[in-house]
Amino acid sequence: MRKAKFWTASMGVGALLLATACGSGTGDKGATAQRTVGKGEGRVDVIAWAGYAEDGSNDPKVDWVHPFEKSTGCKVNTKVAGTSDEMVALMKTGQYDTVSASGDATLRLIAAKDVAPVNTDLVPNYRDVFSGLKMRPFNSRNGQMYGIPHGRGANLLMYRTDRVTPAPDSWKAVFDDAAKYPGKVTAYDSPIYIADAALYLMKTEPALGIKDPYALDQTQLDAAVALLKKQRRSIGEYWSDYQKEVTAFKGGDSVIGDAWQVIANTALAEKAPVKAVLPKEGATGWSDTWMISAKAAHPNCAYKWLNWIISPKVNAQVASYFGEAPANAKACRETTDPHHCAIYHADDESYYRRVHFWTTPTRQCLDGRTHTTCTDYAQWTRAWTEIKG
Repeated sequence: MRKAKFWTASMGVGALLLATACGSGTGDKGATAQRTVGKGEGRVDVIAWAGYAEDGSNDPKVDWVHPFEKSTGCKVNTKVAGTSDEMVALMKTGQYDTVSASGDATLRLIAAKDVAPVNTDLVPNYRDVFSGLKMRPFNSRNGQMYGIPHGRGANLLMYRTDRVTPAPDSWKAVFDDAAKYPGKVTAYDSPIYIADAALYLMKTEPALGIKDPYALDQTQLDAAVALLKKQRRSIGEYWSDYQKEVTAFKGGDSVIGDAWQVIANTALAEKAPVKAVLPKEGATGWSDTWMISAKAAHPNCAYKWLNWIISPKVNAQVASYFGEAPANAKACRETTDPHHCAIYHADDESYYRRVHFWTTPTRQCLDGRTHTTCTDYAQWTRAWTEIKG
């Protein structure tokens, strides 16, 4: 069975400062992009989401680690992380070479100078990465990439077709209309979910002036918190383990809420009467990026891993096993299911233009405002604790 992120709610973090990059070859002072890839050092220490670095131990037929080791001579030592906060903490130790960071962690890693700029010329398969994943706010700074895109997905609105009628096409169903489903609404258990409320308000209450769901001043954050507190009265449970969400929808404990495409696919495969849609307001989403530690002990093997993990065949294997859209356009020719990329909208940039990918909120407003102080992730974390009570 395909695996997805087993994420739990993030814990508090300190205030964030944006890092700046200088030129195409260097980033923050002291962090310089590697210029060449030499002989491998014999090992690479990896932090990854479950399902991203499979070596056959979970399923003998699912193994892209051992072929890499055989091809490069770099032994892979994998630490599976359960949350973005865990990844950030592990990278701070300097004991790991690379990490599959999500957008709610990448800016923290850049700001703390825990990761180095990436020389994309040293990753030949980068040329085939979908353009919509290159030079994004969550993986680059001032024209300099800080990682190699891995894959992406949208946070969809999922509902039971036998319990929710008419079919919803708006996030209104889980916000303003949540009271129609008392105790049956579910939502993702993380401070980053505040962005989902902000996105809805951005479309429905233009007077608030929200331009980016991850760039909220105090007034805008307060409005999102108020909406989520209202929703809280109808929440049955917040989810972080996707398998538990599948079970909740199958049993009817949840009838509507946000979900990933892989959750909908799994629920349908288990005969649950569900449907997942991208609402008319658009949605939040996630995109993971392989980043290299600024203190990497095995940088050559790390670069070899980055090029391997997004090579067409391997990227297709990971995307199929995990349940996501691959980053490499050529991977769509390699998936076991010929319809995989269509199901996950891998090559549909118009679809992903409607998706606001997770980006760590910072005090420097990400929407370009210069005379306003925005709320950072630490404030969002405190607000989330208040919302959940």
